[in-house]
Amino acid sequence: MTLKLDALFDAPGKPYLDTDDLSILSQYISSIPDRTAVYRILRDQEVAIMQPIADALQQVSSQPERVVERSVRNGLMVLRYVAMGMLLDDPTYLASRLQGWMAEIAQAYDTQSLDQQLFQLLQQQLAKVLTPAQCRLLQPGLEAAQALMQADQTVAPSR
Repeated sequence: MTLKLDALFDAPGKPYLDTDDLSILSQYISSIPDRTAVYRILRDQEVAIMQPIADALQQVSSQPERVVERSVRNGLMVLRYVAMGMLLDDPTYLASRLQGWMAEIAQAYDTQSLDQQLFQLLQQQLAKVLTPAQCRLLQPGLEAAQALMQADQTVAPSR
């Protein structure tokens, strides 16, 4: 299910898990209820989380509505991938899903500055909906997504 678990169980010739391996397994298993709870909140409250962000972007942006809508759709996809990566506890899941398309879409629709604002608003909105501990579960994925977007923008050709 995750790279960590795969690594634990795929070691050839290893008859038993050692203490460190058992600790990793135990930590993952004990975190499943928290991860599942955050995932359910995001799934069930997706519209309630994203609508205030869309409204705020529309108010502060001079971009046409269709551009704001594109940025919000991209943000929604990122949130879904972050949620799945968090649920799986797999940082490579997020990178494999976002790399490439995110920067291309942002550049094609000229949403880079809106996307940055969206990330800031998303962090604020999540802090209203989730507990600090739940936000911490999502933070690595959100930071990775934002870093991928910024890294992709620095290598993407300008128009």
